[in-house]
Amino acid sequence: MSLKELTDVSYFELNNEINRPVDGQIPLHKDKEALEAFFKENVEPNTLTFPTIEEKLTYLISENYLETEFIEKYSLSFIISLYEFLEAQNFQFNSFMAAYKFYSQYALKNNEGTAYLETYEDRVAFNALYFADGDEKLAKQLADEMIHQRYQPATPSFLNAGRKRRGELVSCFLIQLTDDMNSIGRGINSALQLSRIGGGVGISLSNLREAGAPIKGYEGAGSGVVPVMKLFEDSFSYSNQLGQRQGAGVVYLDIFHPDIEMFLSAKKENADEKIRVKTLSLGITVPDKFYELARKNEDMFLFSPYSVEREYGVPYAYVDITKEYDRLVANPNIRKKRIRARDLENEISKLQQESGYPYIINIDEANRQNPIDGKIIMSNLCSEILQVQTPSRVNDQQMYEVLGTDISCNLGSTNIPNLMDSPDFGQSIRTMTRALTYVTDASSIDVVPSIKHGNEQNHTIGLGAMGLHSYFAKNQMEYGSKESIDFTNVYFMLLNYWTLVESNQIAKERKQTFHNFDKSSYADGSYFDRYINEPVVPQTDKVKQLFSDIFVPTAKDWQALQQHIQADGLYHQNRLAVAPNGSISYINDTSASIHPITRLIEERQEKKIGKIYYPAPYLNNETLPYYTSAYDMDMRKVIDVYATAQKHVDQGMSLTLFMRSDIPEGLYEWKDKESKQTTRDLNILRHYAFHKGIKSIYYVRTFTEDETEIGSNSCESCVI
Repeated sequence: MSLKELTDVSYFELNNEINRPVDGQIPLHKDKEALEAFFKENVEPNTLTFPTIEEKLTYLISENYLETEFIEKYSLSFIISLYEFLEAQNFQFNSFMAAYKFYSQYALKNNEGTAYLETYEDRVAFNALYFADGDEKLAKQLADEMIHQRYQPATPSFLNAGRKRRGELVSCFLIQLTDDMNSIGRGINSALQLSRIGGGVGISLSNLREAGAPIKGYEGAGSGVVPVMKLFEDSFSYSNQLGQRQGAGVVYLDIFHPDIEMFLSAKKENADEKIRVKTLSLGITVPDKFYELARKNEDMFLFSPYSVEREYGVPYAYVDITKEYDRLVANPNIRKKRIRARDLENEISKLQQESGYPYIINIDEANRQNPIDGKIIMSNLCSEILQVQTPSRVNDQQMYEVLGTDISCNLGSTNIPNLMDSPDFGQSIRTMTRALTYVTDASSIDVVPSIKHGNEQNHTIGLGAMGLHSYFAKNQMEYGSKESIDFTNVYFMLLNYWTLVESNQIAKERKQTFHNFDKSSYADGSYFDRYINEPVVPQTDKVKQLFSDIFVPTAKDWQALQQHIQADGLYHQNRLAVAPNGSISYINDTSASIHPITRLIEERQEKKIGKIYYPAPYLNNETLPYYTSAYDMDMRKVIDVYATAQKHVDQGMSLTLFMRSDIPEGLYEWKDKESKQTTRDLNILRHYAFHKGIKSIYYVRTFTEDETEIGSNSCESCVI
């Protein structure tokens, strides 16, 4: 039976039986039966097999399925030994969902789509060989990390590595516009090109003059940011990878921009079709000053980017609004308008209830925690990428007079439960850092010079984590408890430490650092003071036990690292970022990212197939009490966990807030009478996140009374 003709199979029905309790118990064994049936009825009869590894490689290369170059960097004997190693690990998927997701979305298929050409071991082998770039020792280490699912490359990397016909290895891109038509035109072309090659695109519109601003002396001629948003939405709809997926983009606007109300209105369900954006995501950058004005229930002024740039000599996004606010208000040369801060705050919450948007970037907090010289002005499609940028200047020939720096995202993730079982935690992280370094080194986005320039100068990567709630449940810790906070603190400190160690080692080997390293707080040593003065070590008995066999650096270790980095530098400008995770967490049989699970038995609607059910990893009678749904959890617990990790993560994290439209009684102390979710609830939680040092809030997902979710993640590329 070919893949195109699969009809009489039992595994979907077996999987669906998980959702039908028997004597009050979840029949988890049905998922194992579904997994076995899937291999017997689907995978085994439809996988093309070969007598030898050599014959398999010869076929895949000759038929243009695999690139030749990366294979030729190794001897055949080494490749055979790598395969023997992988087979000896006896890898097994632990759930039907994991196997189904891998074979439906990641395994290489023949041109007709009727047969599988890869097993999981094949995909791991090709990733390891590709990212090791001819280094046999590194290839073996990478294969070891991936086959034991301690490391998971981002979806574009894992999917495309080694393939002859492939997209880019990077996950997403960030570009900015300046206040002129040449920049807008170049930005639209960049969005078309970047959407074509894959990945979501983030665009900052904050520098654009507002509606009604003068153009060449003509008062009131400016059309504002909304028509530009519509142009980008149409661009993404057109550039959609040959119809394989909808192009994905997010536009960011500063909250003090005069078009902010119209910007938000464009996402409302009842918005006029002339301004409504249906598929484009919205994000806003929020300086500290807004929280202050909203808290005091004061008016706020919105400032014209056109007049701000004329007065300050730099694009609007590069002006510190919090620092300059009073001067901007007092300056008669700055065009401005007045609104109520709390009215705008309520409008944001209403839209988040309705659509999940906008994403919130606490831009001053992001810059306050930023160790790099320069300014962060925006984020990406999943709100975890926070890197400095510099603006470009484009002339009338659409050429760059000044080539600025924009951003490409090179992502990967640690699988927390599996990494905690690593025979060498530090070596595992160092190996992952090497794999991500290859991605940034190999990435060359020629069609968008500002992206290429930023990548060449800064060598940024983003190693993150998934499976935090799974690990808590497995070890009987409540999400948000003192022990869970303690664990999170130590784990992310170790990610920070070991990526610093390896980035320093690469800089030493190559005698090369990222651009402007000498102006960073790494170079002057101040970044390390907090670790030297107060080293992060386990505080609770349970967490001490969990890390008992894992090296935890002391003040002396941090001091030594400080000296090494001051002497030889760092290769990567940025190293850590926590993405939201998507299908890739299912393949890893773990919970997504570091947020709580939403259901004990998650229900996924698969196109053409129907519903597939995924039981929470390690679900049994012992772990059941520790698997509270995110929708039944005080979001301050989630914020506390993220804020703890954020101390060690140099970029951001995709923090989602999970709310019920009808909030459970007793969950929040301020809900004394009304159980319905209100704008006040979201306002309070955003302020709480701000005061905890959270840099960004991704979606607000609302679970409604009719069991639908508002604000679900729709980005396939950035969720690794």
